[in-house]
Amino acid sequence: MDNCGTCARRLKPKFHKTNSTLLFKMADVVDEVIMDSDENEEILPKTTEELAEAKKETGNRLYKIKNYRTALQYYNEAVELCPEQASYYGNLTACLMMLGRYDEALKNARKSVQLDPDFIKGYIRIAKCGIALGDLVTANAAIEKIKELQQNDQSVIASEVRSLEKLKQFENEYLKAYEKGDFRKVVYCMDRCLDEAPTCNRYKLIKAECLAFLGRFQEAQEMANNILRMNKSDAEAIYVRGICLYFEDNIDTALQHFQQVLRFAPDHGKAMSSYKKAKALKVKKEEGNDAYKNCRFQEAVRLYTEALEIDPFNKKTNAKLYFNRATALARLTKTKEAISDCTAALKLDEGYLKALLRRAKCYMDIGEYEDAVRDYEKVYKFEKSKENKCLLENAKAALKRSKRKDYYKILGITRSAGDDEIKKAYKKRALIHHPDRHANASEEERKEQEKKFKELGEAYGVLSDPKKKARYDNGQDMEDFDGGAADIDPSQVFQTFFNGHGQEFSFGGYPGTFSFQFG
Repeated sequence: MDNCGTCARRLKPKFHKTNSTLLFKMADVVDEVIMDSDENEEILPKTTEELAEAKKETGNRLYKIKNYRTALQYYNEAVELCPEQASYYGNLTACLMMLGRYDEALKNARKSVQLDPDFIKGYIRIAKCGIALGDLVTANAAIEKIKELQQNDQSVIASEVRSLEKLKQFENEYLKAYEKGDFRKVVYCMDRCLDEAPTCNRYKLIKAECLAFLGRFQEAQEMANNILRMNKSDAEAIYVRGICLYFEDNIDTALQHFQQVLRFAPDHGKAMSSYKKAKALKVKKEEGNDAYKNCRFQEAVRLYTEALEIDPFNKKTNAKLYFNRATALARLTKTKEAISDCTAALKLDEGYLKALLRRAKCYMDIGEYEDAVRDYEKVYKFEKSKENKCLLENAKAALKRSKRKDYYKILGITRSAGDDEIKKAYKKRALIHHPDRHANASEEERKEQEKKFKELGEAYGVLSDPKKKARYDNGQDMEDFDGGAADIDPSQVFQTFFNGHGQEFSFGGYPGTFSFQFG
């Protein structure tokens, strides 16, 4: 540690001005000296300077065994006793650095060179503190001063010079990356800076901010919280916590954080910008929700659209806005647009269960059953409830039905059609598509008409039989039962139907030929 060789020459002892506290401190040192004395005789320091030197020596012994906290007390006492001695501030600086208290260490290092402008160790410690704090201007100035004072041997600052150059390099790269929005590169640059200056809060908070921009909120919050434990009024740390809350759609609490930052630092541009965006999002979203609740769906769509334009980087909030707009669009029967909005919401938040459910329902509404099944399977994977299982099973049944022939569609009727409507529909279409009516058509056309005629027979055979119709309506496979659709002879159905109604028709060239007469 630094030694005092000039203190006695600078100050004359003035015991008559020593206060009671100082006398007690002197007594402590006297006890020490007595214990260390071989002859166990009382040796009293005769001057304040001698007492300060004794305090410093005790601090040095404690420093060597790494008892820095206790050593710090003795170094402080030495400074109090001899406040004009540069080396005492040097000892105090070194001890504070070992405790990681670089801000205080820097102040004391500056005091040491103020007292002794040629104090090399003081400038070295200023450089070290500047690097530790990420204060490159301070570190650079100290290094230049050392070069000036010690032109023949600059090896004492070789390590600091290398660290400073690395910090300059990565700070320059981080600024370019930040400007481009390349936040992963910024995190990388800050990690390299922290390799050289592991206690620098500025670097930690720049990294934390970019982690928040990358969606790594927990890491960002932990870094900010660690700093706030040491300093509850650190505006940058509070700002980082605020943006984490903002991006997690905790808008109200985020607003409180931004307001707190602005109380501590009224000119904090990022906090002001974030506050304005958060406030605008909150207001516009609430207006949209109010319009929806009052069944003003078109207005709700417009308001949610405006909200989505405020901050494209707030994924969580925007996912909810897309979902809300999809819900309003669905109420306006704009189903495909609603599906697009649900898809947009899921791109921003792939675990958004409500958006999956809404999109699946929309797919069901437009008959896209495969897509509906796919979404309901994801829903059930996320949340294995009875309700979700039922939705999935219903979608699967609908998909299975969709792959069968739609007998209602073939006959041109709705699912609510009664027996009379089924008969009328069959009669009308069977007369149109009977193959003998198209005997002179091309082979391709005849095959097409035969196919349609057969489907008509199948449709009528199933829908006119109450048991088969019930099974069909319940989504059961007709081929699993005796007398299924495949066993229905369309010409027999035709003949039975028209003979049963007292009409005769004459068709030739088709199996089951019989006479035909128009009534």
